[in-house]
Amino acid sequence: MSTTNKQRPLRIVNSVAPIRICDNGGWTDTWFAEHGKIFNIAVYPYAEAQIEVYPIDAMEDRIVIYAENFGERYVAHSDGQGYDRHPLLEAAIQHMNLPDDLAFQVTIYSDAPVGASTGTSAAVSVALIGALDRLTPGRMSPHEVAYTAQRIETEMLGQQCGIQDQLSSAFGGINYIEMFGYPHATVSQIFIPDRIWWELERRLILIYLGKSHSSSDVHRRVIADLENEGPDSVKMNDLRKTAEVSRDAVYAGDFNAFGRAMTDNTEAQGRLHADLISDDAERIFEIAREYGALGWKLNGAGGEGGSVTLLSDSISHHRRAMRRAIEEANPLYRDIPIHLSRFGLRTWETVSG
Repeated sequence: MSTTNKQRPLRIVNSVAPIRICDNGGWTDTWFAEHGKIFNIAVYPYAEAQIEVYPIDAMEDRIVIYAENFGERYVAHSDGQGYDRHPLLEAAIQHMNLPDDLAFQVTIYSDAPVGASTGTSAAVSVALIGALDRLTPGRMSPHEVAYTAQRIETEMLGQQCGIQDQLSSAFGGINYIEMFGYPHATVSQIFIPDRIWWELERRLILIYLGKSHSSSDVHRRVIADLENEGPDSVKMNDLRKTAEVSRDAVYAGDFNAFGRAMTDNTEAQGRLHADLISDDAERIFEIAREYGALGWKLNGAGGEGGSVTLLSDSISHHRRAMRRAIEEANPLYRDIPIHLSRFGLRTWETVSG
């Protein structure tokens, strides 16, 4: 199940894709929303994929997956008879139809915590598909990579999944996404002067709540309620509006307006179901208020675990004091250093040596 030491890889393919934060308008990028408006920001840390390509006889097994964050290295079977330890990785490999005359070790790694509600699984999927694409004829566009990743989750794995996470990872940057008919969407990248970009980057804070987020009965009940209300329910429209306001505020460099849009979105999430805003998130929001933060956004769909994005005021030592206060409030809370990612999916091959 491991590569031999007798032969170097024929090729080494690398790829990276960013995660996303501050998904204002989230929930409206879904099948039950039918149409949506979403604002999000792609950030470091990246998800990484690397594929070592060997002659077929250089490895005991044709495809080996190394899920580095989990410390797991195992054989992937691409016969379509079900999935083993990491279905998302295995389904992507199966879908991309790797050449039969070669052997592969596929390594996946991310500095972002698993279940942080920052689209990490989408970033992993986009990075992996981008790397696998270099081993097949032709090249996929960012849109094609994103839609392939989304179809793998929804069609092959039967999971509830919107489209914004995959699009953010594929395109990078700051995005305004309009879904005109699920799952089809346009991506408008928001280009701003460097001084606004740098200031936004300086003010944003990502706090991990210390435990992984996962779908729950709460999410299933929210989906059922929204499906019954229809795509143009007041709750959905409240979420869509925050995406438009966020876009306009960032273009204008109006951080007060952007902060209000973040908070308005979080409050709109709470109106979907009270349990979407956890006690941990509320505790962090209260600390943020005490330190003069301009806004706060519960990342992803909401519920227990995951992460929140905060927007600090203009004074740097206020931001640092707020981060310290949050980490002192609970040893599980953790600041995740982020930088805005100007690029989405990137793939390249390692020069030998």
